[in-house]
Amino acid sequence: MISAGDFRNGITIEYDGKVCQIIEFQHVKPGKGAAFVRTKLKDVKNGGVVETSFRPTEKFPAARIDRKDMQYLYNDGDLYYFMDLESYEQIGLNKDAIGDALKFVKDNEMVKVCSHNGNVFAVEPPLFVELTITETEPGFKGDTAQGATKPAIVETGAQVYVPLFVEQGEVIKIDTRTGEYLSRV
Repeated sequence: MISAGDFRNGITIEYDGKVCQIIEFQHVKPGKGAAFVRTKLKDVKNGGVVETSFRPTEKFPAARIDRKDMQYLYNDGDLYYFMDLESYEQIGLNKDAIGDALKFVKDNEMVKVCSHNGNVFAVEPPLFVELTITETEPGFKGDTAQGATKPAIVETGAQVYVPLFVEQGEVIKIDTRTGEYLSRV
């Protein structure tokens, strides 16, 4: 059990039947009345953010989030299959649990599968990936006044914006959190 007076950023608690992570907290001691803790909580399953206040003595159960490294194998229609490299156990997850997490992930790459009490709710791709550009338009000289970009399709089928000098067939590094081009490899 974690009391509201012990809140820290990043702590995960069970609140109102949901698993929530503390994004921000502030201990407030007004001139009159009792002290309270103002918090901003993020629901880890659906991403919603709620602002609420607690008395410092209120207690909440700590939620244990398990993050397990698994290998992404393939997708078969609406199911995506992952394998635990220690036990070779395979699990299939539907498209709702995955969302856009695998937009930049190739087959056989490692990802983190997040679960709470055995229920998988999210898949975290690696922070940076290296992918080959399969199609893009050629860049033209004279179009580089303000660091212009052009759309490019990478080998997973996702679209990213790259500088004009990047050509088809090149390998680029992408930040999976933002989907931004970082550099050529």
